[in-house]
Amino acid sequence: MDDKHMQIGEVAARTELSLRTIRHYEETGLVVPSARSQGGFRLYTESDVARLMVIRRMKPLGFTLEQMRELLAATDRLDVDDVPTGEREELLERLRGFEEAAQQRVADLRTQLARAEDFAGTLRRRLTRKSGAPRP
Repeated sequence: MDDKHMQIGEVAARTELSLRTIRHYEETGLVVPSARSQGGFRLYTESDVARLMVIRRMKPLGFTLEQMRELLAATDRLDVDDVPTGEREELLERLRGFEEAAQQRVADLRTQLARAEDFAGTLRRRLTRKSGAPRP
């Protein structure tokens, strides 16, 4: 087997995605294995791994599969050298929209995390007071 190709198990380990999740992303068209082995096993490249990492990073930010597909289509198109200037500007504007949405979602998650940490601290203080244990 070509050492530039990886089987799905190695890709799963590298991306920290389950085999099932990778297969789901394949079924939905978000990622397509670059090749198949003679035995029919899916074979992936570094480019496929990078694509899965984009998907993996978008998922916790609440992006939908359709939004992931749209972003990946835009970045795929931008990777082509001969994109007309007008189209390139439109694609870049789309990417800017995704970047802004990602920044907003990160800010929202920071707020949620701060609230969760505050709540956990409140519980910890209450437990410490009620148990008579010394406070840390």
